[in-house]
Amino acid sequence: MAKKYYAVRAGRETGIFETWEACRRQTTGFKGAAFKSFPTRAEAEAYMQGAESLACAENFAADGAVAYVDGSYHSGTKAFSCGAVLFLNGEELHFSEKFEDPQLAEMHNVAGEIKGAETILTYCIEHEVPSVTICHDYEGVARWATGEWKANKPGTIAYREFCRRAAEHVRFRFVKVKGHSGDKYNDLADRLAKDALGIP
Repeated sequence: MAKKYYAVRAGRETGIFETWEACRRQTTGFKGAAFKSFPTRAEAEAYMQGAESLACAENFAADGAVAYVDGSYHSGTKAFSCGAVLFLNGEELHFSEKFEDPQLAEMHNVAGEIKGAETILTYCIEHEVPSVTICHDYEGVARWATGEWKANKPGTIAYREFCRRAAEHVRFRFVKVKGHSGDKYNDLADRLAKDALGIP
């Protein structure tokens, strides 16, 4: 029997439990109990982050992946970076990269955010991952990709075109999460981005 993780978001005790019995004890008879089972801990963690991150776990494709991306900028060196966390087949993969591009650097950390999304999509295409949910804290990561925001800078235009091409090879969707709100994996992506620039 496949292992399940039971995420209790509202109950006598909240958290992730590894048995139905433990979950039941926290939820049965508890008014307003909110809980759900998932095949992986990563999906359960995403559910626990709250309503904004919930979509990272709900409607999650069994053959897909979940990623968190963030960006950073160093005003002294004018360099920017991306950090990303990818959950795939029960593994947690980390990405951290520094970029030096004067034109893109004008967008500061936003340049890193979109590079983070590009990094994840490139990895998924190269490894034939069929679908991925990308969780991000800057709205433009999704809105430029979908065309909801007009791309009027070289960096955003290139990003929009990249996403159009990527869509031919991998299914992807975006979910906005709150930045610096204690979201474990968004904070980790932020840390990875800062590490690439040597920012403490």
